[in-house]
Amino acid sequence: MKTRITELLGIRYPIVQGGMQWVGKAELAAAVSNAGGLGILTALTQPTPDELAREVSRTRRMTAQAFGVNLTILPTINPPPYADYLQAIIDSDVKIVETAGNTPAEFIELMKRHDIAIVHKCTSIRHALSAQRNGVDAVSIDGFECAGHPGEDDVPGLVLIPLAVKALSIPVIASGGIADGRGMAAALALGAEGINMGTRFLVTREAPVHENIKSALVGATERDTRLMFRTLRNSSRVLRNAVSEAVLATERRPGGCSFSDIRHLVAGARGREALAGGEVDAGVISAGLVVGLIDDVPSCAELIERMVKECRGHLERAARLAGA
Repeated sequence: MKTRITELLGIRYPIVQGGMQWVGKAELAAAVSNAGGLGILTALTQPTPDELAREVSRTRRMTAQAFGVNLTILPTINPPPYADYLQAIIDSDVKIVETAGNTPAEFIELMKRHDIAIVHKCTSIRHALSAQRNGVDAVSIDGFECAGHPGEDDVPGLVLIPLAVKALSIPVIASGGIADGRGMAAALALGAEGINMGTRFLVTREAPVHENIKSALVGATERDTRLMFRTLRNSSRVLRNAVSEAVLATERRPGGCSFSDIRHLVAGARGREALAGGEVDAGVISAGLVVGLIDDVPSCAELIERMVKECRGHLERAARLAGA
C-alpha cells in the first residue's frame, strides 16, 4: 500500500501503533515495525530520558525497520523533563515522533532541524489546524470511540475523519474505533491515508501485558468501557472494572468531586501493576469501544497481514458495488 503516510514514515502498510503508557515498549514496537507497520515506543513509560535511550537501543536490536517515539505533553504541576526526553530521542537518532496533548510548538523547530517527522495526535479540527500551522507533518485524529482521552466534543470518527481530511492539507491518520480490515477500509474511504490502533495492538501476543488482561479485553463487549473524569472536563475511556465504577460513583455524588477525591483510585502505578500482574480490578485499564470487535490474540504480523487482506477485499467489494 502506498499513501503519503507510508512515504513519510518509510513503512510498508499505513498502520501505526498508538503510543500507550506502560505498553509502548521494545517488544511491541519492534513486532509492529517488523510486520510492516510503525511501532511506537512511549517515552514517559521510561522513568528517565537515559532509560528511554536504552529502550531505543533495545528496539534497534529487535528490528531494522522504522519506528517512532510518542511524547505526550500535558500541563501538570510537576511536569516531566520533556526537553530532556526529546534530547534523548534526538541523540538516539529517532526520526519519527508522535506527539500528543498540547501542540508541541516549542519543540517543533528543534525536531525539524534534526529531520524528525512529526505526527501530532489530537481530538478536534481546531487543534488539528493549529498543529498544521505550527508545522507538524501529519495529524492523527482521535474520534470519540478511542481509548484514553477523546476530548470533550464527543465527535465520532465517521464525522471527524472526513472533516479533518477536508480541513487539512497534510495527511490524516484515522485513530479510534478501528480494529480490523473493515475499519481500515472505511477510514481510507473517508480520505484518511493511514490508521492508528492502540487497543487492538494491546491484545496481541507481543504486547507486554499479562494474559489475564488480554483475556478480559477479548471477553469484553462494546458496552464494557466507561468514560471517567467527565465532570472534571478531562474525559478518559477505560475498561469497565471495579476501579472505573468506583470513580464514576464518586463523580455522581451530590456536589460532584475533585480530582483529589479519586487520585488514589487512578494513580498510574496502580494501572501499571494491573497490566503487569493481571488483576483486572487493580487499576485503570485504557480501552476503546473496539473491544467489542476483538475476539482473538494474534501476533502483530498475523494481525497486520489479516487486516491488509480484509481491507483490500472490502475496498474491492465497494468498488464493484459502485460500478454495478
